[in-house]
Amino acid sequence: MSSYYTPAEVSFHNSPSDCWVSYLGKVYNLTELCEKHAGNVLLKPIIAAAGKDISHWFNAETGDIKTRIHPITKCVAPYMPMGQFLHVPPPFPRSDWANNFGKPWWQDVKYCIGTLTSKKRQIKIVNMLLLQDKIIEVCSEETMNEILQRYLPTNSHAKSYTWKYSGNCLDMNKTLAENGIVDEDNILYELKMNREDHLPVVEIYFNDDLTEA
Repeated sequence: MSSYYTPAEVSFHNSPSDCWVSYLGKVYNLTELCEKHAGNVLLKPIIAAAGKDISHWFNAETGDIKTRIHPITKCVAPYMPMGQFLHVPPPFPRSDWANNFGKPWWQDVKYCIGTLTSKKRQIKIVNMLLLQDKIIEVCSEETMNEILQRYLPTNSHAKSYTWKYSGNCLDMNKTLAENGIVDEDNILYELKMNREDHLPVVEIYFNDDLTEA
């Protein structure tokens, strides 16, 4: 499968037992973290954010938690309007705060599972053998082979089809844009035209060969 995800895909994983978040362009699976610290009150902000983008928690330049000048101590302190969360030190010294966890979770690459797409796209795939169509949401960075993987639940024999756009065979190792399938969303928006009425149409033609299934 692709290592790119849409915001909609991230949003499906929105519980303590299946907790994904995105931040600063990456997607993280924090389910293991939630299981390891189950019952810890410092998990609450993370669980509340499950399935969402939390880039606003972080400094884009440093990749670390945003900071502010604490109104009482006048020292630099983490900025957490959502409430203190796991691995962030308390604003005041405390003897019961354990800092032996190693890297904080937001810096631990083991939780990173992929990249959040910079632009999601919708395309219509038309099966010319069955005359059936399917609209799917894809990532602009994905190759046609990765898009094919997204389409497989609809047609398990999708690998046995030739994929075409405007009568031309598509290079399955290239993206939509690289295949000349231009993203016209901005143009359609300016013209006040409904995007769903003007989706790119990819036609697939059966090769009479099921060996790829």
